[in-house]
Amino acid sequence: MPRRFIRLLCAPPTVPNSCPAGYGLGLGGKPLLLFILTLLLVARLPARGLLMAQVLADPSPKTIEVGREYSVKTIAAAARLARDGDIIEIVAGDYEGDTAVWTQSNLTIRGVNGRPRLIAAGELAEEKAIWVIRGDNVVVENIEFTGARVSHRNGAGIRFERGSLKIRRCVFIDNESGMLVGNDPSMTLEIEDSEFGNNGAGDGQSHNLYVGTIGRLIVQGSYLHHARVGHLLKSRARENLILYNRLSDEPRGTASYELEFPVGGVALVIGNLIQQGETTQNPRMISFGAEGYTWTRNELYLAHNTIVNDRAAGGSFIVAHPGASAYVNAGNNILVGTGELEVKIRADIGQNWSLDRRSFVLNANQFDFRLRADSDMIGAAENVKETTGYSLRPTKEYKYPVGTVPLPPNITLSPGAFQNNAK
Repeated sequence: MPRRFIRLLCAPPTVPNSCPAGYGLGLGGKPLLLFILTLLLVARLPARGLLMAQVLADPSPKTIEVGREYSVKTIAAAARLARDGDIIEIVAGDYEGDTAVWTQSNLTIRGVNGRPRLIAAGELAEEKAIWVIRGDNVVVENIEFTGARVSHRNGAGIRFERGSLKIRRCVFIDNESGMLVGNDPSMTLEIEDSEFGNNGAGDGQSHNLYVGTIGRLIVQGSYLHHARVGHLLKSRARENLILYNRLSDEPRGTASYELEFPVGGVALVIGNLIQQGETTQNPRMISFGAEGYTWTRNELYLAHNTIVNDRAAGGSFIVAHPGASAYVNAGNNILVGTGELEVKIRADIGQNWSLDRRSFVLNANQFDFRLRADSDMIGAAENVKETTGYSLRPTKEYKYPVGTVPLPPNITLSPGAFQNNAK
């Protein structure tokens, strides 16, 4: 039995001789009786109960291993056992109906030996999501969330409600909402090298990624595709950094907007491949301020994106709605297909190039948008006007399917999202 646990069974240390050397075995009376009864109790505890006793005995951060071969066999049990600062390691495999609510802070939850797949199978925590997260400084790595459905049609892979959260190398597939994020301006969310695909209930009210009025959103190196009628990414955050991603509806996709900031805020959209499919539910690709502007600063910056409209009837690459406080800065973007820039507010529109597909190195699936080696666009980017506190110069490049590669610091830039162009 762990020493710390046994000490908990004794009287406080201020009581003389309450637990002397040998754990009181030489004492008569109640301390000895309590000790003997506890030994008998613990001897009959199942492995999970014994682990609970050890957890209570030692509050220091620890690693909890989850899997069939471990004493903690379910994620739900790990969520009950975990304390602030712990690491939860989930062995790869399918976990059906194994939902959890995480309220701890400074927590790391990660898949090991492959990527665990969390299948809702009709079960959701608090009737909301496979996981509900309400802790501060939580990191989730290498987990797949799939199949979240509920009667009100917004079952999510993760419902993030409070604190700060980092998502790394995760997958959200076939949920009514990939992630659904709360409305607290003190919240922050960072998503890196992750995939969101085929999420949405088909009603236009649920999306691949739906972020409420939080303080800061960062999405980097990620692949968002094939939302069911809803948007690929919708955010009401005060500050949005959308960097080096692929947001593409692709063949047979039915997504509405590829990217929407309905209440404004500051949005930096840099180095992304953004594509609208031919069967889209909405001809507009990037929307800013459709519901009015609620934040103090409302500024949209688009630089070094490759924006592709495959809708035969055309559409709008960007729509920025009227608002006295709103501003758009767009330059060094490549526009492919038929469309326009509907910017109805104060703006600095720099050089943006309209190119056809013959300008690119195209592979079989038509998504290689590197410039051809003989393109006169290579190295032709202009110096874009930058705003205080934000650089519009890309430092990385998206790498399919998820991830980024760094750019040389002194590279001569080309328009569009891809700088490592064909040789």
